This record gives sequence, C-alpha cells and structure tokens, in this order.
Amino acid sequence: MLQKTGRGLLALLLIVLEWTRPGLPSPLRPICDLRVLNHFIKEARDAEVAMKSCREGCSLSESVTVPQTRVDFDVWEKKNALEQAQEVQCGLWLLQQALSLLRTSVTNTALHSHIDNSIRNLLSINAVLRSLNIQEYNPPASAAGLEGTWRVSSATDLLQVHVNFLRGKVRLLLLDAQACQQDVS
Repeated sequence: MLQKTGRGLLALLLIVLEWTRPGLPSPLRPICDLRVLNHFIKEARDAEVAMKSCREGCSLSESVTVPQTRVDFDVWEKKNALEQAQEVQCGLWLLQQALSLLRTSVTNTALHSHIDNSIRNLLSINAVLRSLNIQEYNPPASAAGLEGTWRVSSATDLLQVHVNFLRGKVRLLLLDAQACQQDVS
C-alpha cells in the first residue's frame, strides 16, 4: 500500500515539475475581446489630439513611410488570412519605425509619453496577434519598395494614419481571426 502511494506521489510530483519547468513558454490564450483594441485606439486618438494642440517642438525631422489605411473590401476579402496578417504586421512595423523616429524628433517633452505609449501599444498588438496564432512577421531590411505604403511628412499626419490603421485593417484582422471564431455546431 505504501509503495503504491509513493509511486503515485512520485508520478504527481513529476507531472507538476514538468508543468512548472522553467524555460518552456506556456501557450498564450487568444485575446479576442475588441475592447483591448478599442483602448489602444482611444490612446492613439489621445496622442493625435495632443499633437494637434502642440505649438512648438513637435515636428517630424524627415518624411516616413506608413501603411495605406484605405480598405478595399473586395480586395481584402479575396486575400487569405496569412496575406491579411502580413499586411497588418507590415503596417504595424512601419508605424513602429515611424513613431520611433518621431520620438527622437520631438523636443516637446509633454508629447514623449504619448509617443512612448503608442509604441508600447503597437508591441502589445503584436502580442495579441501572437496569441491568435498569427505567424511572426519578419520585417524587411528597409521600407523602400513595400507595396501598400505612402509617405507622410508631418507628425499630425503620422498619428492620424496610426489611428486609422488600428480602426481599419487591424480591427478587420482581429474580427476575422480563426482563433476567435465561435464553434457553431
């Protein structure tokens, strides 16, 4: 009897140790609640409003490449999930690059927290995409020649693109994410 209990405890201990073994990432649970995205959109709008009210030390030092925000629904729906995800991830990467440049260009310290928060939120959106089992994006060496992009030269335009991209293509991708679809049977 004691021998059986000892083996059972040993088996239980091994199972617990396997679950808690360091270095093994636990799978992320899908984040399908759009309130998370709505929060990021609200903060992006706050940054845009702060930038519009800025009078000094709030310019972009050079023009930057940003994603197109216009969505042609016929074209979007013809793309497969991987193509849609790559388009969104490329756009997020472009926005992150552009906001990082803006952060170094802006001398108005009141705007730094808005810009830093926007960059953090883009990283969080990438984590949300990973939680939905969307493949990791490998950015190109440079933004030159990327399709579906354009250039902006003002900080206000950049932040407007940021808001519109989140409201458009990012929202569409999250709404259609396979990991978020309810099993209707």
